[in-house]
Amino acid sequence: MTDEHWQHAFSMNLFAATRLDRALLPAMLQQRSGVIIHVSSIQRTMPLFDSTLAYAAAKSALTNYSKGLSNEVSGKGIRVISVAPGYTETDAAVGMVNEIATRTGITADAARQRIIDSLGGIPLGRPNRPEEVAELVAFLASDRASSITGSEFVIDGGSIPTI
Repeated sequence: MTDEHWQHAFSMNLFAATRLDRALLPAMLQQRSGVIIHVSSIQRTMPLFDSTLAYAAAKSALTNYSKGLSNEVSGKGIRVISVAPGYTETDAAVGMVNEIATRTGITADAARQRIIDSLGGIPLGRPNRPEEVAELVAFLASDRASSITGSEFVIDGGSIPTI
């Protein structure tokens, strides 16, 4: 991978979050309340070396940054949480399944299973649905989760150890 690949991965998956945080934190600190939720990935501990190493490194950095930021601002009323979804069947994931199926001459179901197998399996036997991830994020942002900060939530992480 070129320097440009690495820079793009970090720009999109780490620096975008830090820039947004810098823009929003002053108002949150002034009102002494707010919630920052960073969406990481299970790949932060399980990179797919042949295709997503830079992405995985950036998500790992985002998770570490989230914990450090939480330590810095939680005492000032700002909660910081990281969510690390496993394989989630978004439109992009469906496109990837279809691309693998076309390229390798297998069915979409077989291509999906190939992805699941590459992750060490998924206990539920199926990818996450985007709305399941969204509902977790909505809960974490709500007052019902007002005592949760500095935590990482792994959503169906397959055989990956959770933190």
